[in-house]
Amino acid sequence: MAKVKSIILFLILSVLCAFTVRSQSDFYDADSIREVRIYFKEGNWDYILDSLHQYVGEDGRLLGDVMVEGKMFRNIGVRYKGYSSFDPDVVKSPFNIDLEYNYNNQNYQGYTKLKLSNVIQDPSFVREVLSYEIARKYLPASKANFANVYVNDTLLGLYTNVEAVDKNFAGSRFGERDNTFFKGAPEHLIIPGGQNSNLTYFDDDTSSYKPYYKLESDDPEKAWPDLLRLIDILNNDTSHIDTILYIDRTLWMHAINYALVNLDSYIGYSQNYYLYMDNYGRFNPVMWDFNMSFGSFKETDGITAPPNGLTILKRKSLDPLKMLASTPLSPRPLIVNLLQNPTRKKMFLAHMKTIINENFRNNFYLTRGLELQNRIDQYVQNDTNKFYPYAQFHQNLDTTVGSGNNVFPGLRDLMEARIAYLDTFPGFQGAPVISEISHDPDFPAQGAQVWINAAVSGAGEVFLHYRYKTDAVFKSICMYDDGAHNDSVSGDGIFGAGIMTKGPVVQYYIYAQNDSAGMFSPERAAYEFYHIQPLFNSGDMVINELMSGYGMGNSQGCGLGGWIEIFNTTGESQDIGQLFLSDDPEEPLKWAFPDTVVAGQSFIVVWADADTSQGKLHAGFSTNHEGGRLYLLDANTNVLDSVRYGLQSADRTYGRYPNGYGPFIFMQPSFAENNYIETLPAGSFVLFPNPATGNIYCELSNSGDIVSYKIYNSKGQHVISGYPCHKSSMGSEIVKIDISGLHIGLYLMVIETSNGLICNKFVIGQ
Repeated sequence: MAKVKSIILFLILSVLCAFTVRSQSDFYDADSIREVRIYFKEGNWDYILDSLHQYVGEDGRLLGDVMVEGKMFRNIGVRYKGYSSFDPDVVKSPFNIDLEYNYNNQNYQGYTKLKLSNVIQDPSFVREVLSYEIARKYLPASKANFANVYVNDTLLGLYTNVEAVDKNFAGSRFGERDNTFFKGAPEHLIIPGGQNSNLTYFDDDTSSYKPYYKLESDDPEKAWPDLLRLIDILNNDTSHIDTILYIDRTLWMHAINYALVNLDSYIGYSQNYYLYMDNYGRFNPVMWDFNMSFGSFKETDGITAPPNGLTILKRKSLDPLKMLASTPLSPRPLIVNLLQNPTRKKMFLAHMKTIINENFRNNFYLTRGLELQNRIDQYVQNDTNKFYPYAQFHQNLDTTVGSGNNVFPGLRDLMEARIAYLDTFPGFQGAPVISEISHDPDFPAQGAQVWINAAVSGAGEVFLHYRYKTDAVFKSICMYDDGAHNDSVSGDGIFGAGIMTKGPVVQYYIYAQNDSAGMFSPERAAYEFYHIQPLFNSGDMVINELMSGYGMGNSQGCGLGGWIEIFNTTGESQDIGQLFLSDDPEEPLKWAFPDTVVAGQSFIVVWADADTSQGKLHAGFSTNHEGGRLYLLDANTNVLDSVRYGLQSADRTYGRYPNGYGPFIFMQPSFAENNYIETLPAGSFVLFPNPATGNIYCELSNSGDIVSYKIYNSKGQHVISGYPCHKSSMGSEIVKIDISGLHIGLYLMVIETSNGLICNKFVIGQ
């Protein structure tokens, strides 16, 4: 029980006493340069890795130890990676590091694979990181930054560090990690004129496709028929392609490749992309390998090309619709069969125009590219294995460098010419204009009708795309300017459409087109969209747990206070700025929530301490140890949830079990987490040194085997998690944890063992 009380004391007192804490930055923070050190026992490790890459391929790895940002991982699988970027004669080869090679769930900040590229075709060093940053504005794409890489403490150089597209990526972007998953990666890249991974239909035998696509999921009996169905529909029944392909994301992928002249992709040699099937049965394309974007890669069999690839002049004027006018050397059904539809072609060009306007016409790419170069400048100078002179590092951001067959267009030189070319391209001019987006009523009831309006000029057709759940399939209906669709007067340029709300959210975007061009609103649709939040129904948001201020704080010099946990039971992010909390039925709108978004199936904690000066989430009343009532209401004083509570305990909370909908009972505190009633186990652990700096060690005894550990800051935010690394020679389990990314302050460590949960607090000092 003392351990439970320490959790409450820690969370309440530390927040009230206002410790300043910052969570560890993400491993792929674009403005950070990471450090990766690889250690091999074998003196001829380079020869072994070269041989494994040449003769074994992706299954061949050499065991080594890997230190990531000071944290050591033992017996990790390491291999070289890449096709055009790999060369056995160079010192600086690209790496693929598998932290899970020998240990399930071993990770660094949740990442289990490290993909380190050697920047072999990019004197500027920024092509890959900058391209991923642009791509992430429009569809799910990897994070990327830079890493200094050492082997046996010898610096190999500065690498680009790109988040792997794996099951962890799928889980974080699509909400599911085990669906059908492929990579467009032919076993043997055939250039020119090879089939590669172009999604051409051969026959109904799934084995015919295995040389061209790499299975990334675990159920081949389901996955290969899924892929064959996509290929069959794409080639033979295109009218139903929307049933198995996320068309809009595919158009965005093509638009990004053509805008950035990224030929080492589907548009060049039909490779370097993934296909992941979402929970609605649609394949989503995921882009990969931008190391030769911005015209660095010049080869293509997507269009007729000279023997030595496209000249820089032809790369500047790369025609995004060329494959529709002339047959490519190898088929491109994912482009040709989609863009033969006039509306999809206009949508594709609208996406390209958005990319150009938001990243190039405004010089974002130059400003951001220079920021990245300034940050890595010293690291590039120190890289004695880089492939190009240091002078070309800065020159290549603006101008073309190199000679002979190794000429790399300057980013500015390429893109200024590309903008000028595309400005004259049919479909880039004359698009409709969409403005004044609105809906009525502002907060419709769930199940009621809502009207959506927009002012549109220069359009022949206007469409409303809408859905009732995040990541669901958008439906489409026409919008009208006829005076009969809540659109004011016929012919006044105000278009309207009505839909019935369904559930806790409506998401929508608008598309308009004429004979020449199309336009989206918002322009990043469908990756971005407008949002309508209907009124809450009873049970959508609930009071989930409460704690009185009894016995808290006087000994520490901080004020008394309790807390109230609110739980969003829906699967959607919700703005609770229209809700109120009260402890008095005669004053129902006693305390208004600030504009705050609570993620679906997530929590927010309000401090019930009657001291609003401490922050926006401090209510103007206190929970009462002797008992009382709490009400959660909307602006119309409709009660969404309420609870009557009696005499409170100093070391227990009063909460719902099961979480979110069950009856209220006394339980162990579960601050901003799912409620539970399990008994805390016997056992203990020691944290040392305490106060700590850099690293902290955790030693357990009589506690069972460690399953995982989590560290929380004084705001109750989860900042670090991990899994055990090794046991001491005395039999007790010791875990070394890197805390160098955390600031001075008070923290709570919660350890899950095979017997249950135990916890302790520690301080990070100077």
